[in-house]
Amino acid sequence: MADIELRPDSHGKVRDIYDCGDTLLMVASDRISAFDYILPDEIPFKGEILTRISAFWFERFSDLMPNHMVSTDPADLPEEFKPYASYLTGRSMLVKKAQTVPIECIVRGYLTGSGKKTYDQDGTVCGIKLPAGLTEASKLPEPIFTPSTKAALGDHDENISYERCAELVGEDVASQLRDASLKIYTAAAEYAATRGIIIADTKFEFGFIDGKLTLIDECLTPDSSRFWPAEGYEPGRVQPSYDKQYVRDWLKANWDMTGDAPHLPAEVIEGTSKRYQEAFSIITASEFEPMKEA
Repeated sequence: MADIELRPDSHGKVRDIYDCGDTLLMVASDRISAFDYILPDEIPFKGEILTRISAFWFERFSDLMPNHMVSTDPADLPEEFKPYASYLTGRSMLVKKAQTVPIECIVRGYLTGSGKKTYDQDGTVCGIKLPAGLTEASKLPEPIFTPSTKAALGDHDENISYERCAELVGEDVASQLRDASLKIYTAAAEYAATRGIIIADTKFEFGFIDGKLTLIDECLTPDSSRFWPAEGYEPGRVQPSYDKQYVRDWLKANWDMTGDAPHLPAEVIEGTSKRYQEAFSIITASEFEPMKEA
């Protein structure tokens, strides 16, 4: 990875953010996180794929929901970043500044992951009672909004009920978050179905720009979503996926989640990169080719 000598104003699990005055420059690295840990290995092309998939969805849903994207064109990079254009091309996005809402807006259309764990305990997911008899990868009767707290770097997000979300941000904002999340997920799931992909769940983030709720950060990427191939889908078992579930599964089998995260084997790194590239190609209906400096 090329190094940018300029210091980021904000450093997340995957993205580095630079304050450019009226805008922010979001740079998606090839870092990968799982279970809220940043892993020591990078996934080739990951940052570029995250940025380009987000841009695809932002453009597709621009009439459905305002978003913060200004440009991904390297010609629009601020002057101080021009020396790093070769690295930044494809993986950087100039965005509007927003007043971030500190809630992770998760929508689940299928039962898996942490939702399956709590369902097995008491038949609920984030306080929402679900029908009896559901199993791994069951399609839910309808998509559900299951928010979580947005933890600081190094801490863990916590699933919360809608009622708790309303206590944290107010009923008006909570209802806007829920309605917007379900609307975008539903539209995305309908489109993905035409491409042979099931979006099992996803996470959105929102902020306010000029008083209007706006979609920010990333959108429907393999980092923020579970993408399953529709072909061969069968409830009752863990589904193959085009996301970082491959990494999660390897970690669960090889690490007790204490101490520093382990290095990933070469085949897991290569396999994950391949899955991200496949996700890009299927969703955007175009083969992934790494971008070069314009």
